[in-house]
Amino acid sequence: MDTHRDAHMAAVLSSTGAVLATDEFPATAAGYRELLKWARNLGVVGRAGVEGTGSYGASLSRYLLAQGIDVFDVNRMDRADRRRRGKSDPLDAQNAARAVLSGRTCARAKAGDGPVQIARMYKLTKASAVKARTQAVNQLKAVLVTADPVLREELAGLGNAELFRTCARFTDVSGHGEVGEESVLQATRITLGLLADRIGQLSEQIREVDARMARLVEGHAPQLLDVVGIGPDTAVALLITMGDNPERLDSEASFAALCGVSPVERSSGRRQFRRLNRGGDRQANAALHRIVFTRPRVDPRTQDYYERRIKEGKTRREIVRCLKRYAAREVFHLIKQPRPAPRS
Repeated sequence: MDTHRDAHMAAVLSSTGAVLATDEFPATAAGYRELLKWARNLGVVGRAGVEGTGSYGASLSRYLLAQGIDVFDVNRMDRADRRRRGKSDPLDAQNAARAVLSGRTCARAKAGDGPVQIARMYKLTKASAVKARTQAVNQLKAVLVTADPVLREELAGLGNAELFRTCARFTDVSGHGEVGEESVLQATRITLGLLADRIGQLSEQIREVDARMARLVEGHAPQLLDVVGIGPDTAVALLITMGDNPERLDSEASFAALCGVSPVERSSGRRQFRRLNRGGDRQANAALHRIVFTRPRVDPRTQDYYERRIKEGKTRREIVRCLKRYAAREVFHLIKQPRPAPRS
């Protein structure tokens, strides 16, 4: 399937690769039902390749998975092939089907219908709130730079928390005169008050989302929180990468590659070495990075490993790469382990 915002193009291939039919369907619940009915009229449907399972094809993927069909995430056609054969929606849909049929695509789509999808929504909300709060803080401090000296002296020496509380009180004593009668000092105080109010509201939203994410992790994967260096934020990032159906990942090596911490061979001739993997989910990579940089301060096992590798001649960067790979292995087995059955 070649997915778009308003419509999806679907192609059905036989087991020998012959194109049986190609058609377009609306990106609606009724359209999904119609698409599957159309495909099943042409034969038994066991597998489906969908482009953009994390964007335009997310809802379609969830529907097909619920109907018992194996869904695979198909990358877009490479540019060299596109230059040779041209580009169209029917061609893209056929290429997606061929990628699954030939085995070139083996990445199963995330289910996106459980606690991890909920965590993804909370993570998105928090990221936007943090970004907006940072922008508001920077704007407030920029206004202070050009403010009246008397006002600057009044607010000088205050920490961020006290500064925001003080500025928030400015809106309570703002003047009620005509706009033309306002002074620059009054407008500055009102601006500072409004920005401080915004910062307070965003901070409250962030605290609420943090609490929701913590409860979600405690209920879905509490074993992660027992690991040194993993808090709710880090756990959520790793769970999002793993998905609601972690069984789609065959081994801890595939999870390491997905996180961008698997070494990549760059050997040539007599020179044998491996380079950093610059692919994968960078949010998960950053989460593993936080774990690795937390452990040397508090974990004796990591401290011993670090000292031993230094004596072997390893550089600090190489040790960090090894530790991130080990952390990915540990997280994978913790998430994949069977959860205890709830007590009746």
